[in-house]
Amino acid sequence: MPTLLLVDGSSYLYRAFHAMPDLRNRQGEPTGALHGVLNILRRLESDYKAQGIDYKACVFDAKGKTFRDEWFPEYKAHRPPMPDDMARQIGPLHAAIAASGWPILAVGGVEADDVIGTLARQAAARGIDVVVSTGDKDLAQLVGSRIVLVNTMSNEVLDEAGVVAKFGVPPERIVDYLTLIGDPVDNVPGVDKVGPKTAAKWIAEHGSLYGVVAAADSIKGAAGESLRRALDWLPHGRRLVTVVT
Repeated sequence: MPTLLLVDGSSYLYRAFHAMPDLRNRQGEPTGALHGVLNILRRLESDYKAQGIDYKACVFDAKGKTFRDEWFPEYKAHRPPMPDDMARQIGPLHAAIAASGWPILAVGGVEADDVIGTLARQAAARGIDVVVSTGDKDLAQLVGSRIVLVNTMSNEVLDEAGVVAKFGVPPERIVDYLTLIGDPVDNVPGVDKVGPKTAAKWIAEHGSLYGVVAAADSIKGAAGESLRRALDWLPHGRRLVTVVT
């Protein structure tokens, strides 16, 4: 089967910057994140060389706001500005990735997740196997019979069974799960006092977020009270955590 390899460049840029030592070239310019991301790409190509990579792309967030900022002005608003040493490596990193033979995608007005999700779903619909390399748990919602996630920094591989084992819900319920627990990284509120175990338990018992909402009056305890207070917010939260394809 043909294979498409999609790399979440923005996810790995942040992780490499914080994981790598403060490497510098002779001019004193920072190079740690650059080395980290290029090493990840080289390893991916090596790991999947045997099965063959027919298509590949490295996807980054474009500059500027996205449609989610219009939906929710507080989206990611708590994040500090990108460190200057990280920002200085983006241009050289893009040039090095392109020189290595990787197409680079950055689409204005949407996030890298949406670009990855769109390409992955289109490819899977055409009978192409897709490997998405990322450190972002939100992309677990894309996993299916032809789409798997690989976190090269932790050696974690998530297929459909892996998603259930890790989160307690199948890929098609990840959006519901994220809606309930919220996403602090993106400043998206969930239901107060509801963590991963409670969210997975509720979804298992009631089938989906809509089932949980329908049963809200019967759910007891502090978590049930929090759920009822959050009912008006949940549709907005769900829209924010859904990868748009």
